[in-house]
Amino acid sequence: MKITEIGTREILDRITDGFFSLDKNWNFTYINKEATLLLFRSREDLVGKNVWDEFPESVQLLFYEQYHKAVLEQISVKFDAYFPPLNTWFNVRAYPSENGLTVYFQDVTEEKKALTQNAQHYKSLFEHNPDAVFSFDLNGKYLSVNTAMEKLLGYSEEEFLQLTYVPLVSHDDIEKTTEYYENATKGTTQNYETKAVHKNGEVVHVSVTNMPIIVDNEVIGVYGIAKDITGQKLTERKLVKSEKLSAVGQLSASIAHEIRNPLTALKGFLQLMSSSEGKVTVSYLEVMSKEIERIELITGELLLLAKPQAHHFKLENIYGIIEHVTALLKSQALMNSIEIKVMYEELPPIRCIVNQIKQVFINIIKNAIESMPSGGEITVNLKKKNKNTLFIQIADQGCGIPEDLIENIGIPFYTTKQRGTGLGMMTTLKIIEVHNGTMDISSEIGKGTIVNIYLPMYSLI
Repeated sequence: MKITEIGTREILDRITDGFFSLDKNWNFTYINKEATLLLFRSREDLVGKNVWDEFPESVQLLFYEQYHKAVLEQISVKFDAYFPPLNTWFNVRAYPSENGLTVYFQDVTEEKKALTQNAQHYKSLFEHNPDAVFSFDLNGKYLSVNTAMEKLLGYSEEEFLQLTYVPLVSHDDIEKTTEYYENATKGTTQNYETKAVHKNGEVVHVSVTNMPIIVDNEVIGVYGIAKDITGQKLTERKLVKSEKLSAVGQLSASIAHEIRNPLTALKGFLQLMSSSEGKVTVSYLEVMSKEIERIELITGELLLLAKPQAHHFKLENIYGIIEHVTALLKSQALMNSIEIKVMYEELPPIRCIVNQIKQVFINIIKNAIESMPSGGEITVNLKKKNKNTLFIQIADQGCGIPEDLIENIGIPFYTTKQRGTGLGMMTTLKIIEVHNGTMDISSEIGKGTIVNIYLPMYSLI
């Protein structure tokens, strides 16, 4: 035996993989120490003998197929295979040569058991999950569904596997749902609510989580979990309806109270007039006229607040809106010795309903004027809060509002003015909310009030 051959065999005996070599007739020519331990056979038992004779069970297994493939096609093969006589899983790598075949193999039974356990855990979690669990390919076609999913929408597993999610989503939610699904295929987990359609045609409200399936750093599909929230939605609608009815009741009581006072006065003066033998004094008529104006004011503001508003948002120049409002109120301000100063920087347009935003500024600036009977200055400052937000500050030098009363501003018929209704500020807050903005008020008695408004901005670039 050559020295180099002895050295090679010593190396092969030291490696942790099992190793053996076969000649062209499938006879063992060499087997290392680790292989004898894995196969429970000695070198003397195997060297010179045919592999298929010594391990006849292998002929019906993947070993036979893959070894022959390697020899016939002269390519290396790699595979995992189970060998029943030894109750063992082997990871095998076989390399052909002109002289036959060399084989390296490892016992991977423990790893296979661990993978099998993990697979069983996953299967149990999938099949016995009380929520609907499912998976899609990248085109949105169902790959798997659990029993809860079958119960949720009424289709069998076989029927699901022929479908995509598209026909099972309510028509008015399909665009939104598709956007969430596509985000998941790009690698971002999505949580959202949508409406699914049961096999019987009923709408099912569901809370959905879509998670990307990532293998080797590549998204290959999407997992989904859906929870039926139809009952929850029904409860929420009932609660909202109940709250609306309660609010309507409270508002109705407030309206009745506010209108009853001037009506009582009108009724009283009519009785006086009827008993005064046709003599109507000017003072009676003046009081009655003011009470009628009071009723008109209340009903007018209620109509503005209650009637449906057409939400036709357009890009508008905010400075142009402010300029229009200040011009409208200029004469009233001059009559009260009040100067309105507007300060602004170059601003992109805002997306708004122009008449509603004008109404906001009219309400706030009128309040400021009415709080300054001795005159003074109102400043309107427009500037960027940040790249996405417009900041508008309206500050007066009026009488101010007590701190404990500021939190009540916006409540119907709550007002600090003698003949106010409180509906103007309620309307203002509602309009700002519709425009996805916010408003806060700070005030100091004897020094004035500051109103800060924040509205989203839109760049034309």
